[in-house]
Amino acid sequence: MAPDILVVLGCRILGTGALSAPAARRVERAARAHASGAGRVIILSGGKLWHGRTEASAFAARLVELGVDPARLLLEERSRTTVENAHWVSALLRERGLLADASALGVVTCDWHMARALAAFRRHGLRPEPIPAPAPPLPLTRRVMRGLAEQARGAADAVVARFGRV
Repeated sequence: MAPDILVVLGCRILGTGALSAPAARRVERAARAHASGAGRVIILSGGKLWHGRTEASAFAARLVELGVDPARLLLEERSRTTVENAHWVSALLRERGLLADASALGVVTCDWHMARALAAFRRHGLRPEPIPAPAPPLPLTRRVMRGLAEQARGAADAVVARFGRV
C-alpha cells in the first residue's frame, strides 16, 4: 500500500536557483511516487536558505512544474538538518491533525542517506517507509568515504537527539 504522506528531505540549491543533482533526484522520485498513488499530502522539509530560497520552496516549485497539485503540498521551512527534518515534520503532522496518517509516511531522500533519515524519524515515534532516490554509482573510495561520513553523522544525530534540544 502506498503511503498517504510523503516527506521529501531538503538538499542543496545551486546559485542559479536550480536544484542540485541530488535535490532533483529527490523531487523527481517524489513526483514518480505521487504519480503511482502515494502522497495524498507531500511535505517538503528544508528551511536552509540557498541564495535567498528555502529548499522546501524550491522543491515545491519543481513539483508543481512536474504536474503535482499545489494543494497537496505542505512546506516545512524550519529545519536545517536531518534531525530537524524529523522534529519539525513530526510537529507539523501534529499541528495539522495528520499524525494518525503518519503510520503510512514515505521518506524520500538519497539512497545513501536513507538509514540515517529513517532513524531520525523513528526517534520521533513515526514509522517511516523508505522511498529512495538512487544516486549514480561512485568509485569505491568515494562510496567508502561517504559511508563513513554518514556513520559519523548518524552518531552525532543520536547524541543530539538524546542531549540536544531537538
